[in-house]
Amino acid sequence: MEALLRWAAELGVSDSPSPSPPSAPSCIGRSVLIADFPDAGGRGLAAARDLWRGELVLRVPRAALLTSDRVMDDDPRIASAVASCLPRLSSVQTLIICLLAEVGRGNSSNWYLYLSQLPTYYTILATFNDFETEALQVDEAIWVAQKALRGIRSDWQGATPLMKGLGFKPKLLMFKSWLWAFATVSSRTLHIAWDDAGCLCPIGDLFNYAAPDDDNSSEADEDADDMMHQQTNNMLGQTYFDSSERLTDGGYEDVNEYCLYARKRYRKGEQVLLAYGAYTNLELLEHYGFLLGENPNEKIYIPLDLDLCTIGTWPRDSLYILPNGHPSFALLCALRLWTTPTNRRKAVSHQIYSGSLLSIENELEIMKWLVKKCEETLQQLPTTIEFDENLFALLCKLQNSTSCMLERDQSIFEKEFAAFFRFHSFELDRSMYSKLPFRLIRSLERWGLAVQWRCSYKRTLTKCIAHCKSLVHELSLQQNQQ
Repeated sequence: MEALLRWAAELGVSDSPSPSPPSAPSCIGRSVLIADFPDAGGRGLAAARDLWRGELVLRVPRAALLTSDRVMDDDPRIASAVASCLPRLSSVQTLIICLLAEVGRGNSSNWYLYLSQLPTYYTILATFNDFETEALQVDEAIWVAQKALRGIRSDWQGATPLMKGLGFKPKLLMFKSWLWAFATVSSRTLHIAWDDAGCLCPIGDLFNYAAPDDDNSSEADEDADDMMHQQTNNMLGQTYFDSSERLTDGGYEDVNEYCLYARKRYRKGEQVLLAYGAYTNLELLEHYGFLLGENPNEKIYIPLDLDLCTIGTWPRDSLYILPNGHPSFALLCALRLWTTPTNRRKAVSHQIYSGSLLSIENELEIMKWLVKKCEETLQQLPTTIEFDENLFALLCKLQNSTSCMLERDQSIFEKEFAAFFRFHSFELDRSMYSKLPFRLIRSLERWGLAVQWRCSYKRTLTKCIAHCKSLVHELSLQQNQQ
């Protein structure tokens, strides 16, 4: 890592507003430091000092970015081969080919020190095997995982003739290598305007994720402090970056650098996070290989009748349940219209589209329907939320253990572990503590993510049931008082 930080400093990567000297031993240390956060994403970047909201925390010049155009500028053979396959070759396929080409160059690659620090494996949905995919339990999630894998395999098959023509090593032609490169691109690239595939940004991709939300309650107190900080900077002739003028936590700017900013105030030692965008937990798992325990952007979809999905102008993806268990505005409106007699829908549609309650009777019918639908959905799943929470806790424990042995109070999971070991054709020696091979440790991690996701799914449905039952009680009292 020290060699990578020196290499990045030589290219002009810096966490200081002013350029660092090329001889600097590290590109960071003034604003951020590499640190480990075991319970919050693992390796990440911590504030080296108190940081202010909107303050520049990292600058990465274009020369350090790994992009398709840069690789093809350096290697006309790749540029010519890619050009001959356009337009059927996507921008993501092109970047993957360029990434694998650089990996194949070994220590002669301009990005060798960066590439050598990349993860050797990922946990995005497409890396899940059949056992781990089935552990998601929910049909929608299983379909997303299977669709992602089919798409990646199709892209690999389409690009293989080109890579063979370029003389790629046999190992780099394997689907396993393509999947690794795809996961690298999916989980680590940052947006650039000139390439839809994005760019790989050394050091910049060490920031872990924070979900964007609409809660600005803490920002009011920060604004006054930020104003004082801005005035102080102006007196000292320093630059202040106003975060209110930017829509994201960073981007490629006119100064030919990728600039990343503090999204809020950070105290020294706190983990500095970036918001990549608003994602549900399933989307985070699909594209980045992790999920959040508390995700303000979570959306839970339940099976809906076709006529309910098409009854109004609301898109299907707007009909969901929020993390707090409340139905979305669109789902609530659609249900109000759906439960209204056909001959009255036109007359009350303006009232429904404005979000107004039609009647106590109509609202009671909706809430009772939601309770029944959520309960049916939970009953159709093979395990309960209590079972899943205990299983997830055990899987986390086993990942941090050097051996695998189920204790007596954990025997309720024996069936699940028997299926796990059978899938991997692994014989567990019960006469002693068995050390699991690394491939099974990785599988335990992905299995744990699947169980964690379905826990979150079931927890939201349980909240929805409680919310709707509470409203049924309140509405029934109002109805009796009339």
